[in-house]
Amino acid sequence: MSNPMRPPRAPRPSVSPSPLTRPRARQGPAARSALPATVLAGALLLLTGCSDAADTESPGSTSAKVNPAAPTPSWAPVTGTPQVIPAVRDFRKADGSGWRPSGGARVVVPAGEKSNVADEAQLMARDLGGLTVVYGDQAVQPGDIEVKLTGKSGAGQANNVPVQGADDEAYTLTARGTRLTLTAPTDAGVFYGTRTVKQAVRAAGGLPEGTIEDRPDRPQRGMSLDNARKPFTQDWIEARLREIADLKLNQFQLHFSDDQGFRIQSDTHPEVVSADHLTKAQVRQIIKVARSLHISVVPELDSPGHLGAVLEHHPDLLLHRASGSVVPGAIDISNPKAAPLIDSLLKEMSELFTNPKGAPAYWHLGGDEYQALLSSTPATTYPQLTRAARQKYGPNGTLEDLATGWLNDRQKTVEGQGKNRIEAWNDGFFSSPAVSADKNRMVDYWTGKESGKRDPALFLREGRNVMNFNDEFLYYVLGEPNQFFYPTGQRIYENWTPRVIRGTQSVAVPSSMTGPDRIPGARFAIWCDRSQAQTPEQVAAGIRLPLAALAQKTWDSRTPALSWTDFKALANRV
Repeated sequence: MSNPMRPPRAPRPSVSPSPLTRPRARQGPAARSALPATVLAGALLLLTGCSDAADTESPGSTSAKVNPAAPTPSWAPVTGTPQVIPAVRDFRKADGSGWRPSGGARVVVPAGEKSNVADEAQLMARDLGGLTVVYGDQAVQPGDIEVKLTGKSGAGQANNVPVQGADDEAYTLTARGTRLTLTAPTDAGVFYGTRTVKQAVRAAGGLPEGTIEDRPDRPQRGMSLDNARKPFTQDWIEARLREIADLKLNQFQLHFSDDQGFRIQSDTHPEVVSADHLTKAQVRQIIKVARSLHISVVPELDSPGHLGAVLEHHPDLLLHRASGSVVPGAIDISNPKAAPLIDSLLKEMSELFTNPKGAPAYWHLGGDEYQALLSSTPATTYPQLTRAARQKYGPNGTLEDLATGWLNDRQKTVEGQGKNRIEAWNDGFFSSPAVSADKNRMVDYWTGKESGKRDPALFLREGRNVMNFNDEFLYYVLGEPNQFFYPTGQRIYENWTPRVIRGTQSVAVPSSMTGPDRIPGARFAIWCDRSQAQTPEQVAAGIRLPLAALAQKTWDSRTPALSWTDFKALANRV
């Protein structure tokens, strides 16, 4: 988080690499809408006579029936490699004219209208200008797109269930004989395949002949929004969800409570809710849209700091120094009334942010910047916290122990509501023999610039997983206070990878500790410290290219092949 008190600051031989991805041997340091008429005008071509190519089944669709009598479309060949962001990982080129959306083209869904890929097929049909969708045992015709699940697990899943890992997001696209076949093990994989088709048509009119085999490197890729300091509308949030979904990002973190505002309707504590807030109905709709786009929502109710909007109405719970002065935004965790208040809000909000049965259920506890922990003389400055720590943890109990115990208890609260993927900011983790942070809590590492903050390598060596929020690259702080600078897509694209967790250098641990199982990914964070510094429209424009660069580097952390100039031009096209 941003701190108002912080000091200054090798592919297989048969595979052709994507234009955005160099081989491993060369490693180095918008809205969900139909395509523009200008794109479709060049892609929708007249159908001409028949072709022998129409009688050949596409790879990945061995059970498909082909209608040999249907006319075969003719078009100028699609050349080169797929033009998409993030770049496809592997593309095997073949001889042929590729695939373009053409007059009479259909989207064929053999699994039927009730299948869990029907909505992905319908979305792709709309994105491509309104293609017809047909279901069941249909003969595939030239120009068609066939959408199929592979394996038993995908077909048996409920619709739009969040994936368990990167393997679930893989997909295969084959353009052959004027037909396109999209297969994947889950509907999430199918969805990402449809995003590739949409972008490729926008950028180049279609897909070249050949086979794409694609999957992400990091399973968690997303954006975090500070909706507390600056309220954003439901429409603005949903537009960003569609934008990040097109980039194959799959997480949206919502920081809805801070000193400046509590931005979600509360029925248990209506007094804490800011005038400008989201209703529960609006939040449910945001969650529905996110789920339809295969995005997991990560709610964040920060404590024991950053509670100013709540404590304004509960001043008896504010933390006081021995001198009598108040610590703004900090709750007195030694007060027996503090935990019940926060737990009440946590339970209510946990019930609002629902999750499909069996799916990852995220919750962010916050834990950062509790001002009592920044004191050089904590025992004398906050004697009530010292007494509570020693009473609970023995004569050597510390404020760090008390703060760790606070987050452990809040974790138990949300776990009791079914949440099973718990996170907190790195400055809410401490090294102490008396009490340790719950071992199942992930570290969201944002900064190491403040005094006393632990190196990310220490967390990895402890066996903890670390999410990358590196404030050097991934923090978009409105007004650029405290020597923050608006991050650029170019800097992320050229100088950052998921291994660069703090500062500008890769974390100094063995590579076995930096894979997707230990550093699952990254989120780009928007913080609204100076809320009036930019309008929502300016924020949307400012984050567009950084999000595209993040998408590229989390989907494939290898050094991109395109120059930044070419990548930027491609981003503007797609």
